[in-house]
Amino acid sequence: MKVLIAGLGSIGRRHLRNLRKVGIQDVIAYRVRGNDIPEMDEHPLPVYGSLATALAQKPDIVFVTNPTSLHLEVALAAARQGCHLFIEKPLSHTLRGVDELIDIVTTSGSVAMVGCNFRFHPALQQIQRLLVAGSLGRVITARGHAGEFLPGWHPGEDWRLGYSARKELGGGVILTLIHELDYAYWLFGPVRKVFAQAGGWGGLDLDVEDTAEILLEHRSQSRVSIHLNYVQCPPTRTLEIITERGTIQWDYQAGMVKWYDSETAHWEIWTEPPTFDRNTMFLDEVTHFLDCVAGRSAPLIPLTEAKAVLEIALAAKQSAEDDCSVTLKDS
Repeated sequence: MKVLIAGLGSIGRRHLRNLRKVGIQDVIAYRVRGNDIPEMDEHPLPVYGSLATALAQKPDIVFVTNPTSLHLEVALAAARQGCHLFIEKPLSHTLRGVDELIDIVTTSGSVAMVGCNFRFHPALQQIQRLLVAGSLGRVITARGHAGEFLPGWHPGEDWRLGYSARKELGGGVILTLIHELDYAYWLFGPVRKVFAQAGGWGGLDLDVEDTAEILLEHRSQSRVSIHLNYVQCPPTRTLEIITERGTIQWDYQAGMVKWYDSETAHWEIWTEPPTFDRNTMFLDEVTHFLDCVAGRSAPLIPLTEAKAVLEIALAAKQSAEDDCSVTLKDS
């Protein structure tokens, strides 16, 4: 099985390492910035500076890991060739071309999945099991928070040149930290209305928003607020869910979920497995995707769900720009 990785930035290199860990050795790359990456020293691989030339090598799978604004260009070309697709989050920075991609993949029967690694985090999976079990009742409201200092993300790189910091590459905190919107959709269901405020409040002098406050009205009648920022030290990622009969709290840094059941008046505590580290999520999602390609499973994040989450993110951007709520037709 031949895999093409389109983009060898930090996430592309991570997927390259993980593909090799699971035994995929026939890997080629499409990259326009040269071959000066550490992984090339230990494990050389063919690198092509043209997408057409790379696709002419007839890969079975394409990992789309280039900047957000270039995702669909690569994904559409690969889909037309019948390749299976793993597209790094977010699906795109616009809805243009998304329906065409879904149609092509549906017609060809190829497997397509968007990589949003926090769906593979064991804590969120534990929370999902609690909500499905229903013992705590309906979700009334929830608050998700993700903040991390952007200049410290990739030491040794110029953070102002990365896609996260640049509008033309699909950057900004809402799209880059779309994980919170994705798990809100996953845990609490489709969204009916979005209201947001966002801007460069953190003083990073970017042409994209570095901070956002987003309020989601779900079709289930749950209200969920999401805070995102590029400026927080130390990094913080938390989730609190208030239900009819209790409370659920997650602290990513602490590696802990705890929940309170009002009927028993007791807190239960779940902690991460001792073998868990951050790369476990990425390794698990690649393994899951390869299982889907082999026909053993269905994608946890199909293109239709990724489109719905992208619609929420774009509605948040529109709401912040227009200073009004945005109602979604279907998500």
